[in-house]
Amino acid sequence: MTYFDDSNLATAREIISRYPRPKSALIPLLHLAQEQDGWVTDDAMRQIAELTGTTPAEVKGTGSFYEMFKFHPVGTYVVNVCTNIACQLLGAEDLLAHAEATLGVKAGGTTADGMFTLEDVECIAACTEAPCLQVNYRYRLRVSDADFDALIDDLRHGRADDVPEHGTLALVRQHIPADTGAGIVAPEDAREAPVWLARNAKADDAGGES
Repeated sequence: MTYFDDSNLATAREIISRYPRPKSALIPLLHLAQEQDGWVTDDAMRQIAELTGTTPAEVKGTGSFYEMFKFHPVGTYVVNVCTNIACQLLGAEDLLAHAEATLGVKAGGTTADGMFTLEDVECIAACTEAPCLQVNYRYRLRVSDADFDALIDDLRHGRADDVPEHGTLALVRQHIPADTGAGIVAPEDAREAPVWLARNAKADDAGGES
């Protein structure tokens, strides 16, 4: 099974190498798959299963626990409008209705051009900044109807530089050189303190010297 392109396959293997058991890499590999296509395809889950020695059902079971993984096509921009209690009290239901009218879709729908998916979501942990929303998990706070319209216009015309396309978790790829890894081994293979623990203790001792 081949799903990942050459570059992402190399990244997947590097990610797996960080863990004592390949299965532990499921979540970062799901993020990698979603970054490649904007959502997690069946082929992606099959290859992740092969790479980690699991089954596609285990991959789906892990990923489906988390709201941010999408197992169906979504828009380039996923707009999550919070309607939980703090936001609701400050007009979130009206904001959502305005968003539906502006985009021409109901919550859960995707615009005909494939650019926007609108979602009605639970708390996104910005209650002091209500009403709030996220676009591809980048926050917009204290959003008015006019703010929403301006945001959509900026996204349509490429002016929202801080919002990458859906699936992009970070703009900088993490890379851990082999000589700075944590030195983690499977529990049954552990014979001494972890490398990172000894390294930290050595650094603490050096810092305490006068």
